[in-house]
Amino acid sequence: MPLILASNSASGGYNVANSLRFSTSSSDYLSRTPASTANDNTYTFSTWVKKSLNASQVAGYQSLLSAKDGSDNSINIGFGNGAFTAPGDFFEITYVNSVYAVQWSVRSDALYRDVSAWYHVMVAVDTTQATASNRVKLYVNGEAITTTATSSPSQNTGYIINTNVAHNIGRYVKDGNSFVDGYLAETYMIGGSQLTPSSFGQTDPSVPSSGIWIPKAYTGSFGTNGFYLKFANSAALGTDSSGNGNTWTVNNLTSVDQSTDTCTNNFSTLNPLANNEVPNENTFSYPDGALTFKGSAGIDTSQMMTVGTQAVSTGKWYWEAKLISVGSDVPGIGILNTEADFNVRNGYPHNSSVSAYGYTYMSNGQKSNNGTDAAYGNSYTTADIIGIALDMTNNKLYFSKNGTFQNSGDPTSGATGTGAAFTVQSGLTYFPACNLRFYPSAGEWSFNFGSPSFTIASGNADAGGFGNFEYAVPSGYFALCTKNLAQYG
Repeated sequence: MPLILASNSASGGYNVANSLRFSTSSSDYLSRTPASTANDNTYTFSTWVKKSLNASQVAGYQSLLSAKDGSDNSINIGFGNGAFTAPGDFFEITYVNSVYAVQWSVRSDALYRDVSAWYHVMVAVDTTQATASNRVKLYVNGEAITTTATSSPSQNTGYIINTNVAHNIGRYVKDGNSFVDGYLAETYMIGGSQLTPSSFGQTDPSVPSSGIWIPKAYTGSFGTNGFYLKFANSAALGTDSSGNGNTWTVNNLTSVDQSTDTCTNNFSTLNPLANNEVPNENTFSYPDGALTFKGSAGIDTSQMMTVGTQAVSTGKWYWEAKLISVGSDVPGIGILNTEADFNVRNGYPHNSSVSAYGYTYMSNGQKSNNGTDAAYGNSYTTADIIGIALDMTNNKLYFSKNGTFQNSGDPTSGATGTGAAFTVQSGLTYFPACNLRFYPSAGEWSFNFGSPSFTIASGNADAGGFGNFEYAVPSGYFALCTKNLAQYG
């Protein structure tokens, strides 16, 4: 699914305001036990999901919805490991007995590994269907997908979901583990109906030939145990907006986990698929919806680097990053050109500053490019927030520390480039980037592209009203999100 969502990236269309950010590192999930059993053999589960990690980076499932009965039989909908048989990023629904033996499973043949885009996923169940292949249908981005089934559910039989047993969203209830790493939005359960995707979305009417699938408002009934979670109330994130009152209990999630990164305005995150990790070494992780880059202490490597999921070649852009832990060397933050390879020095991956097209502000106050360090600004340390203002109209790069632009920088000075840290190479495309070293102690950055994973004390949006930043966004600069990229990128 493309990053730019056409009409929904502009001002029109149905807009989704909020999502909920889940992280394995804090064991986030929602829980609920329905008061009664209803519609257990016919229902539709629909949600939008943006993954932060893939199967190679997590253990087990990434469970979207699961339920377990008193005999320890369970059912799970999510991205997983192919009905417990092989690692991967299948989308599937699987029913297992008390000893994890698969009774039936329907899973996608395709793997879903894109951590930069939102997917609309659906499971539509009706076990009253005479034809076995019609009893469970899977859809991704509005299309029925090719599936492999170990077997099909028995006709006229209900399987745990929508019964009076424990249900979880974001965690596999059977093992108390297998959490989601990522974001959920527009999460529905419709009891009593096996629906098609057209109930929840449509091909973008402004560009029908694009095939881009976008959300729309659901207008049907919900059934007894149906619910609609739009995550609009930061003080009660499990609130059911269907009118049924089927509200979910929040576990470990806080108001900070309410996000404006949604299926109609996709914000940048860090990219777990784009790093220079030493092979076979678990050197770092990406918690908090891939907004944090965290090292594992004791890994004897040179500096590790990662980049964001959205890159720019035109326009003016602003983001922030908070240094959570310095680690054992000099961390840095900046940008990296998409054409620059991750450099290798002495057999180890190195940092962005050694690239001719990598530009870095380091914690010792120096700036670095192409392996050359120079005096620049103040040093920074744990809990300091660095602002990055990238002006690709004039090819200038500025950095602030706790709201003060260094070297008397003025990001609004245009071609003059007053106090700019760098004049960057023109005609290229740049990602946000950072680096850390983890030996013998771990470093950690937490990014804010406009939907932060850490508490903001003040709150500042860009001129379009997007983003939530600690410090004022310079005039003419914008948050890295698809609505802004569609207009200014």
